[in-house]
Amino acid sequence: MPAPILVGYDGSQPSHRALDHALTVAKSQDTSIILVHVLEWSPYSFLTAEELAERHSRRKEELARAESAVVKPALERVSGSSVEITPVIQYGHSAEILTRVAKDHGASQIVVGRDGNGGLAARFFGSTAATLIQIATIPCTIVP
Repeated sequence: MPAPILVGYDGSQPSHRALDHALTVAKSQDTSIILVHVLEWSPYSFLTAEELAERHSRRKEELARAESAVVKPALERVSGSSVEITPVIQYGHSAEILTRVAKDHGASQIVVGRDGNGGLAARFFGSTAATLIQIATIPCTIVP
C-alpha cells in the first residue's frame, strides 16, 4: 500500500473540503488517511503550580471533547468510503504537529484547507497553511 495521506482537520468547512480532497486522492492511490486534529497549546504561557495542575486536569476533558465533537463526526461523515482512516489528536502548534505526525507515520503528503480569511491575527502570527509550506519536508496540498 502506498504511503498514507495526512489531513489536518479541525471540523471547519475548509477542513471538510481538505478531507474530501484527500479521500478522492486516497481512493485513486489505494492508500489510507491519517486524520489529525491539533489542540493548540501555547508553550509561552506562564502559570502558577495550581494553574498548571488545573490545566493538566482539563487536558483529559479537552481530548475527550475533541474526539466526540470533531473527530468522531468526521469519521461518521466518511464512514461510507472504502478508505481506512486513522484518527490522531495531539496538543501543540498545528503546523509542527502535522509535520511531526506525517514523519512518524511515513505520510506521502499533508492536506489542509484554508478559508482565505486570514485576518489580522494571521498576518501577525501566520496561518497553519503558511507555516506548513515553510517547514514541511513532504508535499503539502492547500485546499481552497
